[in-house]
Amino acid sequence: MEDVPQPAPEPYVPGDQVQIYLSATDPDAAHHETECIVVDRFQDELSEDSGRELDAYTYRLRPVDDETPLPVEFRHFDLVPGSG
Repeated sequence: MEDVPQPAPEPYVPGDQVQIYLSATDPDAAHHETECIVVDRFQDELSEDSGRELDAYTYRLRPVDDETPLPVEFRHFDLVPGSG
């Protein structure tokens, strides 16, 4: 059985290093396993609908080796703690 990385139990903050973890069928799967730095964190009301507190968080990321943010934002559960 494969160990599946899990998201952090707390929201990430700007400056945290994370890794994008998506399924092969996700429209943004090209970013899977990209090591990134959190640039911005946003909060919305999705957690009110889902009942999961961390669903409220979306992040703008940039690859660790590039200053340009990625063109798409990611939800908390699409990210796992980075290796750095």
